[in-house]
Formats: sequence, C-alpha cells, structure tokens
Amino acid sequence: MKIQIINGPNLNLLGVREKSIYGNSSFDVYLEELRKRYPDVEIEYYQSNIEGELINKLHEIGFSFDGVVMNAGAYTHTSVAIADAIAAINTPVIEVHISNVYKREEFRHHSMLAASCRGVIAGFGLDSYRLGLESFLIS
Repeated sequence: MKIQIINGPNLNLLGVREKSIYGNSSFDVYLEELRKRYPDVEIEYYQSNIEGELINKLHEIGFSFDGVVMNAGAYTHTSVAIADAIAAINTPVIEVHISNVYKREEFRHHSMLAASCRGVIAGFGLDSYRLGLESFLIS
C-alpha cells in the first residue's frame, strides 16, 4: 500500500510554532514513528507553502497511490483550486487537522475541501495523521 502525506503552509514549522496548538514535535520525527509503526505501508511525504505546488503533487500521485492524508493548513478554508484537484483525481483523500478547528476562529469552521474528501479527522494532534492512514487500512 502506498500512502502520500501532504502538508500545506506553515506545517514545516511544526515543533517550533504555536506549541500550545501544534505540539512540540517536528513532523519529521513523527513521520519516522509512523513508518516504524507501519513497515508494510510505503509512506511518502510532501510539504509546500505554495498552493500550486500542492495541486501539482495531487495531480502527480492522484492516479497511482492508494490514499492521501492531507493537511492543507489555511488553504483548507480558502482553496477552491485544491478542492477541484481532489475531486479530479482517483486516489481518495482524507483531510486531517492537528487542532480541533471547531474550537478555534470562526473562519476555520468551514472546509472548502471536505466535500471532495472521503472523510475529515480533526483535533487529535499529530495522531490525526495516524488515524487518517489507518482509515485506508480498514476500508
């Protein structure tokens, strides 16, 4: 099984930004833990702060991977283009968020992506990614 994890803007700063919301761990450390926990799953990782690059990555892997676990960051709430890219590909996408977006600012309560995704997981810290990955293992 091949799973692509895609992180959007500012998620390259995990472990150093807003630790009370996003925790103390970098994503690289967490990614190694995921890979050790699921040795039979090929887990690829991609991060970009640029909307078009996220779309290009979805197009690149969207017909050959078994699943995408995507945290589009703030683009979740603004990007029709990413939503359209998700709708255009065959690979199912799980939208994930580290924080519980419904406990945060009002603008974070709406996802432009959710309707194009298989499901949404929010509020479980970095384990939101694990839960997203596991959703592909059980379906």
